[in-house]
Amino acid sequence: MMVAVLALQGAFEEHEKMLRKLGADTLQIREKRDAEKQFEGLIIPGGESTVMHKLLSEPDIFDVLGERIAQGMPVFGTCAGMILLAKNVEGGKPCFGAMDISVKRNAYGRQLGSFHTDVNFKGIGIVPATFIRAPYIEKAENEAEILAWADGSAVAAREKNMLATAFHPELCDDTRVHEYFLNMMK
Repeated sequence: MMVAVLALQGAFEEHEKMLRKLGADTLQIREKRDAEKQFEGLIIPGGESTVMHKLLSEPDIFDVLGERIAQGMPVFGTCAGMILLAKNVEGGKPCFGAMDISVKRNAYGRQLGSFHTDVNFKGIGIVPATFIRAPYIEKAENEAEILAWADGSAVAAREKNMLATAFHPELCDDTRVHEYFLNMMK
């Protein structure tokens, strides 16, 4: 199983390590020709969402990935990746607009507001969660389902073949969230 990881910003290498632990092959996407290669799923890591949106447009990756997401390719967005998937973004503009969630950027404050906790993730159980200038989900509509909460805020959701977390599961040793995504791809 080949999983592409958007490698423009963020902890893309940590996502790749998680995927390899689980036996998946990985491909870094840095330019349009990478996005045109064969892969079965995509991970959009954290970073700064407005910068990532701009970087997606410059090498013309946006159109290729946007079309694949719209056609149903499984995709997993973490932190900024969640923002890029959301249909509505408070304090920003939507990018792919594929997932029927509304998110609030930097909901937990600046870098100093970063923290680590455990969350109860539906279908998995208690998982470690690292939040770095994280967003949260203000609203999930239609087929979007909230999967986890932290301090009363929704921090993970799934809609059909799309998974999004406000936290960074790639920054711990627990592989279960990535395994959940790989199972979605099957």
